[in-house]
Amino acid sequence: MKLRLHTTPEVPLEAEVISPDALQGLSESEAALLPIYHGNRKVGLGEFFEISGRVDESEGVVEVEGDLSRVKLIGHSMSAGRLVIHGSVGAHLGASMKGGEIHVSGDAADWVGREMSGGRIVIQGNAGHMVGSAVRGSSAGVQGGEIIIHGNALNEVGNGMRRGLIAVGGNTHDFTGVNMLAGTIVVLGRLGMRPGAGMVRGSIVAMERTECLPTFTYNSTIQPDFIRFYLFHLRKLGMSIKDEFINGQYERWSGDSLELNKGEILMYAG
Repeated sequence: MKLRLHTTPEVPLEAEVISPDALQGLSESEAALLPIYHGNRKVGLGEFFEISGRVDESEGVVEVEGDLSRVKLIGHSMSAGRLVIHGSVGAHLGASMKGGEIHVSGDAADWVGREMSGGRIVIQGNAGHMVGSAVRGSSAGVQGGEIIIHGNALNEVGNGMRRGLIAVGGNTHDFTGVNMLAGTIVVLGRLGMRPGAGMVRGSIVAMERTECLPTFTYNSTIQPDFIRFYLFHLRKLGMSIKDEFINGQYERWSGDSLELNKGEILMYAG
């Protein structure tokens, strides 16, 4: 099934029905009646999108075209299939996602993959704040799955992360891995300030040196096998991984000592 945005929303459009799960088995006319919210006004999906085709039961592919930067909650609670977005997309992409794959050719706004538990999200461009994070007041963020961002990401990547993998091909801003419970964050560019603040467990892997908080302690220079595994995996997914990152050594900094002191920041040491 293909959806094309024919009317640009004046205010954010909440369209969590744009997912293979919600569109599975529906005709074009039935899909056009699915409820979405334009601000506080409930409308049909067809009021903003031109719809063609059906979702194939075996592949479950949905393609969406247009400037979706004001369209929120696409792929919400998605559990299977493939969602392909040709362009940029709004906030809360793949929120509470359980399975399947989302691929975005442009940029994504804040809260990509918030509290997801499975599946894979790939962003070819940049992402906003709170990638793979917990919502405010919640204790855990990403609990499984993968988020792959080829560009940069802003503040609080992986806030409260419990499991899974987040990889950023460019730079991140401040508080990467804040309150991290477990899981792995790989940043091929530069970390912002205060990475790992309040982290309990988990690993943050950085290819450029950064200043750690005073609650982190250097303890060794190592060549961890799990980093090689993840970097080979990311290379297969299309990220540009230098051989020296795969074969190099990493400084291990343990923290946060204000918590259990069982987390780690691993910085490429050449």
